[in-house]
Amino acid sequence: MKRILLAALASTVIAGGLTVAALAQPGVQQKATPAQAEPLNIPARKQQAPVPALLQSRANEIFNTTCAGCHGNSAAAGPKARALLSNDFLASHTDAQIVQALTDGLPGTPNHKFTTLFFPDEIAQMPALLRIRGGIVNRKVGPVPDITGKVFTSQKAGFKVETLVKGLNQPWGLAFLPDGRLIFTERSGQLRFMDKNGNASAPVKGTPTVFERQDGGLLDVAVPPDFARTGWIYISYSTVAPGYVVQPGDEQAPNMSPPTMTWVVRGKVNANNEWVDQQVLFNPPADSYRVTADHYGSRFLFDGKGHFFWSMGERHDMQMSQNLASPLGKIHRLNLDGSTPADNPFVHTPGALGSVWTYGHRNPEGLTFDPVTGIFWETEHGPTGGDEVNIIEPGKDYGWGVASMGIEPGIGRLHATGMTDPITFFNPSIGPSGITFYTGDKFPAWKGNLFITGMTGQKLIRMEIKGREIVSQETLIADSGRVRDVKVGPDGFLYVLLQNMNGDAKGGSIIRLVPAN
Repeated sequence: MKRILLAALASTVIAGGLTVAALAQPGVQQKATPAQAEPLNIPARKQQAPVPALLQSRANEIFNTTCAGCHGNSAAAGPKARALLSNDFLASHTDAQIVQALTDGLPGTPNHKFTTLFFPDEIAQMPALLRIRGGIVNRKVGPVPDITGKVFTSQKAGFKVETLVKGLNQPWGLAFLPDGRLIFTERSGQLRFMDKNGNASAPVKGTPTVFERQDGGLLDVAVPPDFARTGWIYISYSTVAPGYVVQPGDEQAPNMSPPTMTWVVRGKVNANNEWVDQQVLFNPPADSYRVTADHYGSRFLFDGKGHFFWSMGERHDMQMSQNLASPLGKIHRLNLDGSTPADNPFVHTPGALGSVWTYGHRNPEGLTFDPVTGIFWETEHGPTGGDEVNIIEPGKDYGWGVASMGIEPGIGRLHATGMTDPITFFNPSIGPSGITFYTGDKFPAWKGNLFITGMTGQKLIRMEIKGREIVSQETLIADSGRVRDVKVGPDGFLYVLLQNMNGDAKGGSIIRLVPAN
């Protein structure tokens, strides 16, 4: 899929671009001549173009001193012109149109051509800035509408939402058992089952103690292909370093966060609903623990060939994602028993962890295979404006720490030699998490489509895939809670985890998408 880079947009000309009315506040007469116009307060052009890592700061300066005086700094119209941060404006104008208005000016509007005042790269940052700030001022806080029973229309199929379980504490991962039951995690540490009628069990007793804060807690759960024979269930979770005692006040003081890291284990649930026979599959090295509470990953994926993949975030230490000796910022591949496959790409690389499959990742939370082509797709949280959709291939470097489509201090490149670009990226960010391909029979028009969840964007997105390309996409659900995970059930329906539906941690639910008719 072709990528349109912001840096290139500065010279883009779109036929039939913005008119005076496009940026003007409706009903406000625009001044037509320079003599009638009040001068704009424009910061002087810097003598030297800022480095890419500082471009967003410069864009903020430009907006605050140049744009906000007329257009305002909220979703409401400004004193002299329409709001640039409103959902209406941002949805109705492309990045290229915004850049054109700043580059070529607007007919009948004086002082709106900024090419002699700002560098092209500075102008090219403005669409990203508007969408980021617009996302903040338009963000919904508190309870969201209950969509139970609501019928949605989409490009290919209508569907209705059924709510199965409510009142969950940050549901994170889900998987299906061969008998049709669903098993799911709550980030606060609960592992639970749901039967075919939507009845949730009591939490499984004796599961590992987790460290829950920010991104941390009980994370993914997965059922391997050999479950019917072995009974194994795989879980990932964050926990404090061995021997560390959480001190009073740690939970209230993020700066006092204890050293924590992601663990991967497998175990079984017996007839008494107890977690038993636990085996540690990944015991992180002592030097991989970090005193932050975010970017733990993690997502599981089985290949049906005796291996499983799992993702690990870089724990906000982006240089570690480039370090093959560190587990941080990687996708790992292990045998089902936790041993290292002999054909992993870095098994024979001195100093490298043998489990590493790919590196250069920030915080990957979505892994899936295309059931037709076998292509390995991944989503990960990028920095501001840089969430990614990638195709994963063994041994490749996906660039984090060196290059990014988003904005991160210390990273000054969109691309770097020897590093793999994303297939696409999201700006504004959506906070992508679980992903899956639709393989059921209840929605024939969705067959083979990729579904992506978004948390900050509160979206469920459907993408049509052709080989290695995304040919189209649409948002199916929006503004109904943070969308954490999605799976296709054995009944052919889509099951989705929602978080924060009532504005707090206990507002999570499991919903099911069924045909509208």
